[in-house]
Amino acid sequence: MTMKSQNIETMPLTWRHYYIVGVASLGQLIGTAVATVAGIIIPMLNILLHPELSSFMQGLIGCVDLIGIAIGSVIFGRLADKYGYLLFFRLCPALILVASVISVFIPHIAVLTVCLFIVGIGIGGEYSLDSGYVSELMPVKYRALMVGVTKTASSLGNIIAAALAFWFIMGTRNADLWSDLMWIVAGIAALMLILRIPFYQSPKWLLDHGEYQAAEKAAQQFLGKDVSIPKPDPAPDSNPSQAASSSDSKPEGQKNASDESSPSIFRFISRNINRVILSGVPWACEGLGVYGIGVFLPILVMALGLKHDTPGMTQIMHVASSVEVTLWISFIMLPGFILGLWLINKKKSITAIQSVGFWLCAVTLVLLLLSYHNNWNKWVSIGAFMGFELFLNMGPHLITYVLPPKTYPPATRGLGVGIAAAIGKIGAVLGVFFIPILLKAGGATLVLIVSAAVMVIGAIVTNVYGRLVDQSEN
Repeated sequence: MTMKSQNIETMPLTWRHYYIVGVASLGQLIGTAVATVAGIIIPMLNILLHPELSSFMQGLIGCVDLIGIAIGSVIFGRLADKYGYLLFFRLCPALILVASVISVFIPHIAVLTVCLFIVGIGIGGEYSLDSGYVSELMPVKYRALMVGVTKTASSLGNIIAAALAFWFIMGTRNADLWSDLMWIVAGIAALMLILRIPFYQSPKWLLDHGEYQAAEKAAQQFLGKDVSIPKPDPAPDSNPSQAASSSDSKPEGQKNASDESSPSIFRFISRNINRVILSGVPWACEGLGVYGIGVFLPILVMALGLKHDTPGMTQIMHVASSVEVTLWISFIMLPGFILGLWLINKKKSITAIQSVGFWLCAVTLVLLLLSYHNNWNKWVSIGAFMGFELFLNMGPHLITYVLPPKTYPPATRGLGVGIAAAIGKIGAVLGVFFIPILLKAGGATLVLIVSAAVMVIGAIVTNVYGRLVDQSEN
């Protein structure tokens, strides 16, 4: 009996699709887990060092992995476009695992800083590759939704890391053991590496490099023996000079994918400037909220007076109390992602979701500022903080991940997503580095004012360049 073939583009979702999403999504989970762990290690180091850790060092420890992410996303994105996804999909978690273990066994600030940088390079590769695997293996109907589901795992990274750190601190009550928190990162990386050993090369990457039979075999290894890939259309004209002339006459967004298979980064950016701005600048803006506020959330909780204090509390228990509030705030991230995915599934415009999310983030930060200055009940402030996290993850945090792979063709998707991630992490680096400086210069008030302004900028850029990209593609 002949098995009926299923087109990879139109087939229904199967358990294999969910498995691919689950394995790929661990890259997002570990990214936020590292940020959460670093944000908890910093106040623990403050207890051990007198005078307290300088604002510069707090910012450096908080942002050094983001610097690595910005570098790793471009490097691994470009290498993956050239050599394929699979090697680097396995290499990245191995790199994270080794660096994390080293930081545990050599508990020194300088070693921690270097290891976080290396961890960041590995996570940067994750951000270039996991969205590529998911977007290229999902049926067209579910592609944006499943890429969004992958991003949703980042909320679990915050929750898991904060919960394990709280359990560890309550169990040990010893700031000297701060380096042991990196076991959280090492454990996730080990799981990622094990699950990726039986993975295969990206079928779309093979197809774009003229290896149709290998692409179909890879698709069948991923999704079943009855899966087929549509054969690519033959080139309309094999004359190189005519093809080049035809390609050069096309506007941005309509060039053949093969024309840009290996451009220089600067040429690529100049030819795709509207796409780069749309996919990168809002990502940089949301990076302030996800990483700037996220990394220093325990410290901001203390600065805003949101933790629970009791007479005679030790310094480490003050940290534990702030981590507990951080954990409760983190729980709202997952409903935010779910709301965003529901909106995507309802076929709402993803740029509109992102823009509205930015505006609502700004509103909740203003509410938090008013609550802080008017000494309102702390639960109003905690509610405003939860509202900020809800709308941040509903819109900017989710959509800035979904948007880049939808913006670029498969031939340059790794580089395009890598550049977007790099710009996003540059914004996150600036946010993380300057938040301790802002705290020292103007307290929580200045942090909230600057953060609200950045959210407004993200909304405006999304509105303006979303229209420009839509116009260039129509």
